[in-house]
Amino acid sequence: MQCLSLVIVLTLNFGLFTLFSVQVSMLVLTLLQGICAACLSRWRRLAPWWLAIQLVFLPAIFTGAALHLQSEIYLIAFLFFLALYWSTFRTQVPFYPSGKTAWAAVAKLLPQSRPIHFIDIGSGFGGMVMHLAAQRSDSEFIGVELAPLPWFASVAMARLAGSRGKFIRDDYNLLDFGEFDVVFAYLSPAAMPALWHKACAEMRAGSLLFSYEFNIPGAESQITNITVANGRNLYTWTM
Repeated sequence: MQCLSLVIVLTLNFGLFTLFSVQVSMLVLTLLQGICAACLSRWRRLAPWWLAIQLVFLPAIFTGAALHLQSEIYLIAFLFFLALYWSTFRTQVPFYPSGKTAWAAVAKLLPQSRPIHFIDIGSGFGGMVMHLAAQRSDSEFIGVELAPLPWFASVAMARLAGSRGKFIRDDYNLLDFGEFDVVFAYLSPAAMPALWHKACAEMRAGSLLFSYEFNIPGAESQITNITVANGRNLYTWTM
């Protein structure tokens, strides 16, 4: 989209200068390219957040260049976001922190009569796992995270806090859900159909699948009326 917008804007600029001797400033050209890229994204029906990214992408580069920042800053920023988001381009699951209200809602729905084996897939910085592990000393709580930075931070914080929660760096698609009594997910709409297929194929009868905010198309949740925060629901399926 950006490359096509660049061709359109340069053609327009060349035409204005050739025909009318109009010299358009670099700032205006940059803004025009952002608007053009956003319009093309809208035409191709990309997700709404893509429109915002396309709109500000080149103006942000132009602004950064005008500030004459040290080039190392861009490398550090790139490495930071790479470590934070890692394979988001493939999984379509960006970093989503769930928050304490979600942790409390999940804790209330966990089976109380027996020890459980719980996993948070895409555990981020590990807040959910450490919170539940502190409440349930009889059970095992595991977080799995693919991005290096959140995984490392969760391991470090768990050790500093003396938490019983465990964290592994892996792709949850490579794990066997049949090993767990409860699977918690806070992913994205794009990941939900594949998650449901995996859960149906691997989870044991009577085990629980939780999804925060994102429902599964075509799969009716047994509990869908738990509004946790900001209108977000906690969906629950008994497999």
